[in-house]
Amino acid sequence: MDFKIVWTLRSREDLRDIATFIAKDNPPAAVKLGELIFDRVDTLEKFPELGRVVPERNQPNIREIVVKNYRIVYRVHPKEKFLEILRVWHGARGEPEI
Repeated sequence: MDFKIVWTLRSREDLRDIATFIAKDNPPAAVKLGELIFDRVDTLEKFPELGRVVPERNQPNIREIVVKNYRIVYRVHPKEKFLEILRVWHGARGEPEI
């Protein structure tokens, strides 16, 4: 059975802010990045532990995947078969606030 993916309010706001910022100069690039992020996150349904453990946290259930310059940080709930997308964070900003 696939894992359910839940986007937290904060992660949805992150993605909206990123897309809005990019769209000011290049709307097609903002759409392309959004699609790329959603496609990559969708792979977590079948492979929830695909991402690496977030080094700053060193907790096995807090993981991340990287899409271009963005860290998609998520928490895996193996018993409940779901994961939460916690943040979409530009890598140049350092450690994501979780």
